[in-house]
Amino acid sequence: MDYTERLRELAGRCGIGASYRGWDDVEHSVSDATLRAILEARGIAATDEDDVARSLDDLDTAPWRRMLPPVLVTIAGTAARVEVHVPHGDPLSVHLVTETGVRVELEQLGVWVDPREVDGTLVGRATFEIPAEIPAGWHTVTAASDPGNGEVTTSQCPLAVTPERSTANDAITDRQRYGLLAQLYSLRSNRSWGVGDYADLADTASIAGRLHGFDYLLVNPLHAGRPNPPVEASPYLPSTRRFFDPMYIRVEDIEETAYLSPEKYAKVRRSASEFTKANKRIRRIDRDPSFRAKLGALERVHRVERSASRQAAFESFCEREGSGLEDFALWCALAEKHGPNSKIWRDSAAHPRTDHATAQRTKLADRIHFHMWLQWICDEQLSRAQRAALDSGMDIGVVHDLAVGVHRHGADAWTLGDALTSGVTVGAPPDNFNQQGQNWNQPPWNPDRLRELGYTPYRDMLRTVLRHAGGVRVDHILGLFRLWWIPEGATSAADGAYVTYDHEALIGILILEAERAGAVVVGEDLGVFEPLVQEYLGGRGLFGTSILWFENDEGTPIPPEDYRRLCLTSVTTHDLPPTAGYLRGEHIAFRSRLGLLERDLDEETARDTAAREAVLDLARHRGLLADDASEQETIEALHRLVRLSPSVLIGVALVDAVGENRIQNQPGTDETQYENWKVPLADDKKKAVWVDDLVDHPRLVSLVEALRTRA
Repeated sequence: MDYTERLRELAGRCGIGASYRGWDDVEHSVSDATLRAILEARGIAATDEDDVARSLDDLDTAPWRRMLPPVLVTIAGTAARVEVHVPHGDPLSVHLVTETGVRVELEQLGVWVDPREVDGTLVGRATFEIPAEIPAGWHTVTAASDPGNGEVTTSQCPLAVTPERSTANDAITDRQRYGLLAQLYSLRSNRSWGVGDYADLADTASIAGRLHGFDYLLVNPLHAGRPNPPVEASPYLPSTRRFFDPMYIRVEDIEETAYLSPEKYAKVRRSASEFTKANKRIRRIDRDPSFRAKLGALERVHRVERSASRQAAFESFCEREGSGLEDFALWCALAEKHGPNSKIWRDSAAHPRTDHATAQRTKLADRIHFHMWLQWICDEQLSRAQRAALDSGMDIGVVHDLAVGVHRHGADAWTLGDALTSGVTVGAPPDNFNQQGQNWNQPPWNPDRLRELGYTPYRDMLRTVLRHAGGVRVDHILGLFRLWWIPEGATSAADGAYVTYDHEALIGILILEAERAGAVVVGEDLGVFEPLVQEYLGGRGLFGTSILWFENDEGTPIPPEDYRRLCLTSVTTHDLPPTAGYLRGEHIAFRSRLGLLERDLDEETARDTAAREAVLDLARHRGLLADDASEQETIEALHRLVRLSPSVLIGVALVDAVGENRIQNQPGTDETQYENWKVPLADDKKKAVWVDDLVDHPRLVSLVEALRTRA
């Protein structure tokens, strides 16, 4: 067997695909160079045949070198096994302690496996059973061996027992529910500071639920970006996925703001008033001036003495978030001081535990405290938004969006260390959405290291996102099954490979944490995927995603009655133009101008027009759309069409509800090509739409009425 064959064997053993079937239904081979680069990014030597041979041997031997595996993830109601390794013949006992303190002795099964010599010691394997009745939760397994020589050996590992299905999802399958899909930064009011904020979120949820009968409000990711301007516009390229963006704080809603001196309060109000004109602009959202002004005001409010109860609440928040919050705040303070490109990130502050970083914890204590306080304020205002949503009559409330990854030079990349993989980035191979492939410039989870850490970073991230959420949309949930890894320096995004993850563990922990939060889970499962994905998600009660324009079978639109039931179905998504723009074919012309098409423009236009007309014909067939329908009537008819689906959740893009036609994001472009994620909400008359306008906006009211009308 030559090097290439052995390399492909090693890659396969490590869950790295040596080939993949693309959107064109053709099998593509992955190069040796790509496989080698991905293996080495994971710390697996593969330079030559000797390296590959040693790495294959290490894969076989690694489990035998440890007493217990690093983590166990099981499903409640199903017995599971745990393999324990000790010197052959040594006595062994294994027990678990549940998170409530109940001790359970585990029974050894009669499974014989021949002992193996490992590093000069004959090692045996014993198999124990984890009973099916262990409840869902985070527990601890302990193994102990006492050979009688006074040297007792023990080992522990976390045990995550996950619910078989999402009960929060199952609880809302009794009827169809409707929700608004919105980009918070674009949703302003006359009280905003040029950018939509958490108070606007609360007000929008209240209006949507109380006046229009919506059951949920799905917003863009609210993860934190840089701690000071200039900030990244894309909510899908955050600094961290665990903590929230202070840019969205409503300064006036902080309790201590009322206790500023008259002079300082006047400064806050003057800062707010500077954005009166910005709130009316419809060309672009400019985050930097807003965030800069807010930070100045927030610094003043932070210095106000808190009452005893407020201080206790803040301290309780800090204790709950622990070292993760402290490390994040330290990164913020250092990033403010040195900027993102300083060489300190490569040497003296390469990670949170260097001597320099440790010393800065004292020197920058005040600034660290400020950034911890900002997260507490975010937590409070998000809690208020979810309460407003539920008080308005919504069944679900605010649904958060979990981005697929983080910035390569952000807080998570710094604080989580090798839990994220350096030397590679995440993206997507060429597909019909972007025929040149995509590179999202985000470091992926390292599946090996994440497992070694007991999935703790992943769990902690989920807990924060879900704390004040009625639900969560997991962007590119396919990434919990496999991700497209692209080695740094690759010629194009096509020069990558799929890397698989333990989806049973990742999905299971997602369900467990959502269960504890009482939150619904929606997976964005669009794109190229294996049939296993939707089957598995549905089997565990999770909702998928359907977009009207993408639901077709070899070019023929699928009747809405045949859509999935466990699904969030909508007419459009933020990566497409609003329906008004899509009906005009603006996405094809736009992609052509940017050079993103692989086919001839005329051919692409003809294909797209035929596909759109086929969907419109489906609506006409059902008596939903007249031949001479206006643009607004056509949009309403398409929403009535998706309403005919059995999908549990129906989503209405807010841009469709007010007549906006500009796309929020064109995948595969940067800020020099298009104002991605900077488009303020406006209507068909080119007028800014504020939160208060949603009370009786004519197009929104008409669309809601159309949804309520039976075909």
